[in-house]
Amino acid sequence: MDNQSATEIEAAVFRRLLEHLDSRKDAQNIALMNLAGFCRNCLSKWYVAEAGERGFEVDYEAARERVYGMPYTEWKDNYQHKATEKQIRQFEKSFPV
Repeated sequence: MDNQSATEIEAAVFRRLLEHLDSRKDAQNIALMNLAGFCRNCLSKWYVAEAGERGFEVDYEAARERVYGMPYTEWKDNYQHKATEKQIRQFEKSFPV
């Protein structure tokens, strides 16, 4: 497989991941972090970093809108649930400050 084809497939996989996350708004960020070690915000930060590596300036809020499919504040207001004590403890254990 040539590099262009690999890049196109990887881009399609990223779009599919975003579509999947969009269809699973019940998958809360803290649950994703506790299970997989990354969440929608991580994807947004990686998007900003990779754009910067390629000479493009993308601000974090624009990246979050790309990943969330809407402004983050809208997603948060409509879909984010309060984390349980158990989730918070697991997060703090996995990601100590």
